[in-house]
Amino acid sequence: MIEMEHQHQGYLAGRLLIALPAMLDPRFSQSVIYLCSHNERGAMGLIVNQIMDTVNFCDMLTAMNIKVDHAQPKRQVHFGGPVEAERGFVLHSADYSCEGTLEIKDGVSLTATRDVLQLIASGTGPKNSLFALGYAGWGPGQLDAEIQGNSWMFGVPETEILFGKKHAQKWSLATSRAGIDISALSSESGNA
Repeated sequence: MIEMEHQHQGYLAGRLLIALPAMLDPRFSQSVIYLCSHNERGAMGLIVNQIMDTVNFCDMLTAMNIKVDHAQPKRQVHFGGPVEAERGFVLHSADYSCEGTLEIKDGVSLTATRDVLQLIASGTGPKNSLFALGYAGWGPGQLDAEIQGNSWMFGVPETEILFGKKHAQKWSLATSRAGIDISALSSESGNA
């Protein structure tokens, strides 16, 4: 019932956006985005399946003067999107919260403070988390137009898709969980 009300209002925070073959922007090709906010002023989300190979998480913490007390086994930095690429965000399970935490939906939260990074570095942070630099952003009506232009489809966020380590498989997993056979879709739209 709550989900229907959420959809009726036209706002999609807490949902996945899955890029369709018609996506023309190469930065978003085969991307899976978790929408953190969506309202009349626009939308903001984080890409959950693109990794930044050139940024090392532990080196980044050290540069921020955050002591790494706990082994960070291959923790990766995500490319959250092209907007404010130097700004960091932690998407995480709701078992952590502070004054700056945005509780999004269904046990998923977003924090952009140094405190959560210190907890992660000490091994006491949220059970599930991902760190992203930058975000995907849309102005008023922009995301709606892209959805109508068949650039995106919706999906339901699952822990495996949001926080799983198999990043190269998240797009195909998200499309299949949404009930779409992506091989049956064309990257071009046609007219009858």
